[in-house]
Amino acid sequence: MIPYYKTVGLIGKPNHEGASTTLKILYDYLSTHGYQIMIESTVAQSLALKDIKVGTLTDIGQQAELAIVVGGDGYMLGAARVLACFDIGVIGVNRGNLGFLTDLSPDEILAPLKEILAGESRSEQRFIIETEVYRHGKLKSSNSAVNEAVLHAGKVASMIEFEVYIDGSFMFSQRSDGLIISTPTGSTAYSMSAGGPILTPNLNALTLVPMFPHTLTSRPIVVDGNSEIKLILSNDNHENLQVSCDGHIILAVMPGDEVIIKKSQCSIRLVHPLNHNYFNVLRTKLGWGSKLY
Repeated sequence: MIPYYKTVGLIGKPNHEGASTTLKILYDYLSTHGYQIMIESTVAQSLALKDIKVGTLTDIGQQAELAIVVGGDGYMLGAARVLACFDIGVIGVNRGNLGFLTDLSPDEILAPLKEILAGESRSEQRFIIETEVYRHGKLKSSNSAVNEAVLHAGKVASMIEFEVYIDGSFMFSQRSDGLIISTPTGSTAYSMSAGGPILTPNLNALTLVPMFPHTLTSRPIVVDGNSEIKLILSNDNHENLQVSCDGHIILAVMPGDEVIIKKSQCSIRLVHPLNHNYFNVLRTKLGWGSKLY
């Protein structure tokens, strides 16, 4: 029987006791069953394993068919931004808090992993977004985001002014603490905390969620996922402005700059156990009540 996967990449949070324990369990299981294993270089140093194959996230994306990420959603996001550029399946083991993107429990990992490695799984594509900052018509910086791109001031409770265009059409101008542009994947993250809607992952849509707008009529809005969203920063703003991608990557923005946010050509292929159900994830993670009858 030809194995469904031949090379598996192991990625995890460095110097985290729980993550290291899980990674060693995974390594022992995979090596015992004849899989080729590549361990991401930053975590390999903390595992104290001998004669292991080490590589970067890019190496794993290029050489492995499956990547297992051990950590919380934050660590999963960082790995996914890189791995989205490659044809590789990604599955997460939750060593964080909520774990919307990490399906497997570290306490019950080997049974579902055995099924996944045998091809008994389901997968889905999650699109990501690209953010570009233009100054005087020239590209100054860019990066990708799995969850969201957030325009905000560099200090807390500081109002900024900007205009929003959708596919070149003026949508609104606003004074607020900022704006969250979220993917369906990110709709259960920062966007949800700000009052945005939850989108099922299969939707081709983006949400725009204002942050503390200085008007009572401003509400979150959902637009087509293929839309190009342009934010034009007023020249009256202070200079300390930023766009955050997934809360990790910070792009500096100046008054008068234009920020373009649109769907990336890359996407993440998430691998799930066969019994995975998105609404069950919502009920479990958000503490929703079970059905009455």
